[in-house]
Amino acid sequence: MPKPKGQKNTKNKAKHTKLLNRKINKKKAEEALRKEKLKAIIKKSKES
Repeated sequence: MPKPKGQKNTKNKAKHTKLLNRKINKKKAEEALRKEKLKAIIKKSKES
């Protein structure tokens, strides 16, 4: 059964967006951490 005219499902959309942003930010943070670790390893290998 459809919703009455004008009624929007904004609560679930906001929740979903929040969860997706959390997931995206976590992935970006992990990538940045991996890059930093690789840079440190490369720098250490070049020094020795």
